[in-house]
Amino acid sequence: MNSRSFRPSRPRHTPLPVATPPELVWLHDGTRFRATLWPDVSFETETAPGRWEAAEPDEEALASAALGVGATQWRRYLEYAPVPVREFIGRFQLNRMAALAVAIKCPGLAGELAAAPALTAFLAAHRDLRGGGGPAWEEIEAVHERDGVFGVLQWLGLPASRQTLAVLRNIVDPDLPRQLLEPLRAALWEPAAVWALEHAPALTDEKLAAACQPLAA
Repeated sequence: MNSRSFRPSRPRHTPLPVATPPELVWLHDGTRFRATLWPDVSFETETAPGRWEAAEPDEEALASAALGVGATQWRRYLEYAPVPVREFIGRFQLNRMAALAVAIKCPGLAGELAAAPALTAFLAAHRDLRGGGGPAWEEIEAVHERDGVFGVLQWLGLPASRQTLAVLRNIVDPDLPRQLLEPLRAALWEPAAVWALEHAPALTDEKLAAACQPLAA
């Protein structure tokens, strides 16, 4: 008998699947959007099945990501991001995709945004707050390079003052509701409202709304 017939066959090793780096994909108004992986992050839309093109999602499209991208997806995605960016974006929930957009479009503002993350909501909504055409990320970076954070505040229609920065730093939750941005911007031009906001130990959405309420009356 041929002894070789009793030799056990060598197990065949199935190659392990290669992990695909995670991208953030979500749906808005019938269009699929995605944010590609670090470090070359870009926003894109799907123009045909499997075909993606660069795009600039507007504020509503960024907000839709709160429903389309879950915590697990964000956790896997941010594993590839630098620690400071990971910590910054982790401070947001509903506006996390908008925070990602601001972080990649305005890298020169990283220090100011870390100190006053509530400024992120105003930057993300600059098209609506300023009116006019499309996004102006390059202009924001140029203003910051030339005039610093106070120039950016002025560009956004906010008072260019230390008091404004103090109020923004006192805001507990940087996930500011969109409907609060315009009233808060108006309140920051009122001396009495600024004094009250600046001296509040912790500004919640309720305190911000209360400070803005007399202006809406």
